[in-house]
Amino acid sequence: MGKRPPAQAKGKNVKLIIAAIKPFKLEEVREALTAIGVRGMMVTEIKGFGSQSGHTEIYRGAEYAVNFVPKVKLEIVVNSAMADQVVETIQTTAKTDKIGDGKIFVLDVGQAVRVRTGETNEDAL
Repeated sequence: MGKRPPAQAKGKNVKLIIAAIKPFKLEEVREALTAIGVRGMMVTEIKGFGSQSGHTEIYRGAEYAVNFVPKVKLEIVVNSAMADQVVETIQTTAKTDKIGDGKIFVLDVGQAVRVRTGETNEDAL
């Protein structure tokens, strides 16, 4: 029988970190991530809800429920050796100690490709 592939395939050396944070924390988080060597990220304005649920607002004298709260979603792809530091940096920088500070998810990336050069996985970052 042939050799088994290593337990950790090359693509698994790349992590996708998805973070939903409060919008006013975006610039502070971006600066902190740049300082630790993050070279790029994707940012999307989103709406969501979690523990904080919604809240009520008044529009033209009528009260109505706001079920989704504005957030900013960060998507950052880094080599796995850097993932814990990125998560810790986002957590400490985005934290306000109030409900709705956000969530962070870390996923394995099956493959990454740089469009311009065709470089793959860690070389594509």
